[in-house]
Formats: sequence, C-alpha cells, structure tokens
Amino acid sequence: MSVTPHHAKNPTTNASRAWRTLSASLLTLIMAFTGGLHEAHALTSDEAYALSAGDNDARIAALQALVAKGDPALPAFLEALNADTVKVAGNKAYIVYGDDVKEAATGAPAKLPEGAEDVVNNNRMSSEIEAALAAGKLLSKDVATRAEAIDSLSKAADESKLPVIEKALAAETDPKLKTLLKAVRAKAMLSASDAGKRIAAAKALAEDATPESRALLMERMADAGETDAAVKGALQLALDQVNRKLAWGEYAGVLFTGVSLGSILLLAALGLAITYGLMGVINMAHGELMMIGAYATFAVQNVFRNHFPGAFDWYIVLAVPASFLAAAAVGAVLERGVFRFLYGRPLETLLASWGVSLMLMQGVRSLFGAQNVQVENPSWMSGGFDILSNLTLPYNRLVIIVFAALVLLAMTLLIGKTRIGLFVRSVTQNRPMASCMGVNTARVDTMAFSLGAGIAGLAGCALSQIGNVGPDLGQNYIVDSFMVVVLGGVGQIAGTVYAALGLGLINKFLEGWAGAVLAKIMVLVIVVIFIQKRPQGIFALKGREA
Repeated sequence: MSVTPHHAKNPTTNASRAWRTLSASLLTLIMAFTGGLHEAHALTSDEAYALSAGDNDARIAALQALVAKGDPALPAFLEALNADTVKVAGNKAYIVYGDDVKEAATGAPAKLPEGAEDVVNNNRMSSEIEAALAAGKLLSKDVATRAEAIDSLSKAADESKLPVIEKALAAETDPKLKTLLKAVRAKAMLSASDAGKRIAAAKALAEDATPESRALLMERMADAGETDAAVKGALQLALDQVNRKLAWGEYAGVLFTGVSLGSILLLAALGLAITYGLMGVINMAHGELMMIGAYATFAVQNVFRNHFPGAFDWYIVLAVPASFLAAAAVGAVLERGVFRFLYGRPLETLLASWGVSLMLMQGVRSLFGAQNVQVENPSWMSGGFDILSNLTLPYNRLVIIVFAALVLLAMTLLIGKTRIGLFVRSVTQNRPMASCMGVNTARVDTMAFSLGAGIAGLAGCALSQIGNVGPDLGQNYIVDSFMVVVLGGVGQIAGTVYAALGLGLINKFLEGWAGAVLAKIMVLVIVVIFIQKRPQGIFALKGREA
C-alpha cells in the first residue's frame, strides 16, 4: 500500500512543505472562488481514489490515462497531491487544508472520516506528477514556463507522454525549445513498446549528436530489458555516429582552449620580452606588475558601478589605459629607484626584484585585503558562440585573443617603426655608441622598462576578465612567462609569439591525456630538453645583435 498513518507522514523540510501547501491552497481557493473546482470538475470518485491509493504502478497507469483524456480538473488535484494535502478514507480521496476538507472528486465540503490516511508519493510518483503538471504548461505563452515544463517532462519521459510531446512540438516556435522537445520525444520513444519507434529514436539521437544523446543511447544499451537485436544494432550505430561527431567538437575545444591559454601567456610574456629580452633585467616582480593592472581594472569597475551605473558595460574601455598607466608608473619608479643601480649584475637584480615582489603583494593586501576580489565582465563579454553541441566559444576568451593580437601589433610597430623604438634598440645593442650619438640612455631605460611594465598591466587587465583577482595573481604566470621568453629566444618578439602559442597548445593537449599536474611537469621537461639542445631558443640573434 502507498498510504501510511497520519503520524508517519513522508518527511520533508518544513519550509518546502509550507511553500507547497501555500501554493496549492491559493490555487484551490481561486478555483473555489470562481466556481471552477465544483462546476468544471470531471474527476470521478473512483478516479481520484485510484490516483491516491494502491501501488505505484496502478497509480501511474491511472494518471497516464487521465492525462491522455485531458481532464480539466486534473491539474488542481495533482497540485494537491504534490503539496501532500490529500488523504484517503474508505474508497474516497479528500483534499485537506487545515480545517477545510473537500471531496477530491466533487469539490464539495465534507467531514474527514476517522482514521483517514495521508497519501505518500515516492520519488517515482512525484516525477510522474510533475511531468503531468508540466504537460499542461507546454502550451504556455511564456518561454520560461515552457522551458521549465520541458525540463520537468524530460525527467519522466516515456511512451505515454508522446501525444502531449507531439502536440507541444507542433505548436512550439522557439528554436532552442524545439530542439529540447525533440530530445525529450526521442527519450520517450526509446522506451516505446514498438521496436520501430525505438529504432527511429536512435536515428533521431544520432542526428542530434549531443552529450545528452550519447548518455541516453548508452543508458538504453545498458538496459537489460532491451533484447531486440535490430534495436541494439541501431543503438550501437547511433552511438558510434554521435561519438564521431562529438569528437570533432572535443578536438576543436582543445584547440581553442590552447590558443586561449597561448594568448594569455603571450600577454604575460610580452612585457618580459622587453625588460628581460631587450634590457637583460631578470625581473621577478613582473607578475606583481600584472597584479597591479588587474587591481587597477577592479578600481575602475567600482568607480563605474558606484558613480556611472548606466555606463557600466563600458568600464573596460577606461580600464585598459588605466591598467597600463598604473603598471607603467610603478615600473618607472622601480627602474629609477632600484634597477638602474643593478644593470649588468643579474644575481643582485634577481634578488632585489624578488624582494620588490613581496613588498608589492603586501602593499596590495594592506590596501585591498587578502581575499580575492571579483571583476565582473561587461554584458557584451558574457555568454558565448554555440558552434557545436559540445563546443561553446566564450566571448571573454575571444575578446582576450583579439586583445593580445592588438597589443602584439602595437608593440611590434612601436619597437620597429617609431623613434622611441629606435632608441630602445640602439641602447640595448650598443649603449656607449648610442650615448655618443646623443641618446639619453637613462631616459630610454626608464621608458623601455615602463613600457614592459605597462604591457604586464594590460595582461593583468585581461586576466581579470577570466578569473578572480588576488594578491597572488602574478605568481601563477611568472615562471611560464620566463619559459616563453627563453624558449622563443631572448629579445625575439616573433619567438615569444611562437613559444606562447606552442606552450598553450601543448599544455592543453597534454592535460586531456595526463591531467593538469602531469601536463605542467611534462611541459617543463620538454622546455628543459629543448633548451639543452638549442640554448639560443627558437629564434637566435644573428650578426651584431648577438
């Protein structure tokens, strides 16, 4: 029996029970006020009792029959069942709200007999009730209501729901919801008694080719109840087709994430390519300059949120120059105050910059706190392009890839085509001769170091759009940045690009095979072996530059 004495009710949380009882009460009161519960009630006493008492198979069969019949009084009674407000006594079902008792079949006031028992719904019965309620919402004008109904219906989709699903599918106009309904229909057809319908469902799922389709096919193949050889063959064929289609999405996803990681490494390493590659300064505080750029972005975001909320989506336009200038200013102070005394002394530079990095991290902790802060994406950077069923390209990652390309282009033009770039190249190649030609080498050093620091700040601005910002942000990228610069060839911008993209792709492909930790170790081993064989990196300096 599916009924228990009153004192042994099915346990639920008080809050959940109170909410469901309140919603069902409001529905019943509204129907009673309009006369709907009494006048439009088509449930018979036997039908109401069959839905409430007996074993679950019998109750579900009765429910499916009433859903197919389209009984207008069924939703109200199902709401009461779902709210645990139905009791049975004798051969009748009663809806009880406090002291208010009505007969479930007629809606007429009644007196609850002695010994009435509560109706208990297990998970299976609850799913069937929710699916039946969802069927009535599939034709709603509200898209969100229909989406919620489809989700509820999918949890208990079987052959009995096919007429309702077909009706909803014919009326559905939203492309996304129509796709979801087709998947629900295929799931319902997989449990059909007719082998032809099961084969048709397998073919439909093969065309759909989503991770959900693969899960449904695998679940059906593992079902011991499936004994038809033709159906098993169709299921296996469909599963093979789905796996092949999904494999392309997985490969493309790995490629995209590799390029995305490579663009981030490129941004992180471009500034270091100047300070270390061109100037020879081993700056262990480079990661903290990235951190400063990220916190500058956070500060600009807060200014817009508090003072210009209507223009919040465009805070990033101001955050980009702000992050560059903040990091460049700190870089100029460091170069004038620390590094200009240590040129040509790499060990002292390394130790000093490491001490500076600790000071900068502690300064940020004192100013912003030790906890990570959240930088919110503008709305136009949220979401992504759905390329395949298992491949979505996030807008923020795409923007960062484009941003990295623009920064690379700007830096290449600055170093190769401008007067400042000419001065930087002349000082790094032959300082005494550049000084003899009237170049202010001290000023050029400051400008070059500030440029490298500013680009690190831009990297921090980009990183703030894909994760939290904290005092330890730069520590995650400093080693990778040095690896990119050394692997690409010291002082070679083109080598930095190749090394960043190469390391990003290799790292992501290895992650899928060996996991994140082992992938990092393997990448480090690969870099060490490469440097052993080719110490000058991918692109070596030639001629006088060497």
